[in-house]
Order: sequence, then structure tokens, then C-alpha cells
Amino acid sequence: MTTSTRFDTKIAVLLREDLETWQRLNVTAFLVSGLSTQFPELIGEPYEDADGVPYLPMFRQPVLVFQGSKEILGTAHTRALTRALPRAVFTGDLFATGHDEANRAAVRAVGTRDLDLVGLAVHGPRNAVDKVLKGARMHP
Repeated sequence: MTTSTRFDTKIAVLLREDLETWQRLNVTAFLVSGLSTQFPELIGEPYEDADGVPYLPMFRQPVLVFQGSKEILGTAHTRALTRALPRAVFTGDLFATGHDEANRAAVRAVGTRDLDLVGLAVHGPRNAVDKVLKGARMHP
């Protein structure tokens, strides 16, 4: 028997709908890694299988993945900034970089309004995250 828990907060990733499959997966992985570093309380306990083999802990709540147009992504980014929600961004420029320092430099080189956003992760109260994501749809 499984029970469902309703969390007070939400972890959500919004992807631009025109990304290739490999890009969607890559962007999602990078974005959620940013949230996990800032909110240790989101991480559950380590796992262990029946043979006693240990595994790393993961988020203790679901990560919901959405998609939307470039315009929806831009609006969501503005809403996240306005609400001061913790956020991670992934820009199109990061597909051409090869390491963390180059990634940060690529984002730093572009003004907020001109970022070529392809992904956004947010964490916060459920209703605030829902408002940020208004207009986006669940990823199929």
C-alpha cells in the first residue's frame, strides 16, 4: 500500500519546447543540481538495497517537468525574479561550453532580459511556483 504526501513546496523545471530530447535531459539534470546544492532539506536519506549496497540520497519530493514556448519561459523567468524564488537557469549558450567556468562566463556575459533561456528550475511554495509556471504545460 502506498501513501501520497502533499508537500508545501514544489520543485519544477520548465523547458523550452523546441529542445532535442538529449538537450531536455541534459538541461533538467543541470538545473536540478543547482537546487539540490542550496536546499539540503530537499534531500532525503541514502538508499540501500536488500543486499546492503548503498546508494546516494535523492530529492525527497517529486520534480515536476513542464514545457513551453520561448515566450512562456521568459515570462516565467520574470515572475520567478519578481517573486524572489530560488532559481537556476540554463541558456542556449551553455550547449557550446565545455566546463563550469565557461558556463558561468556565458551567463555572466548576457543581460537578464537578453538571456537565451532554454530551461528554468524553481523551488518555493506551491502556489508561488504555480503562478510562475502559468501558461506552461506538463512535459509529455
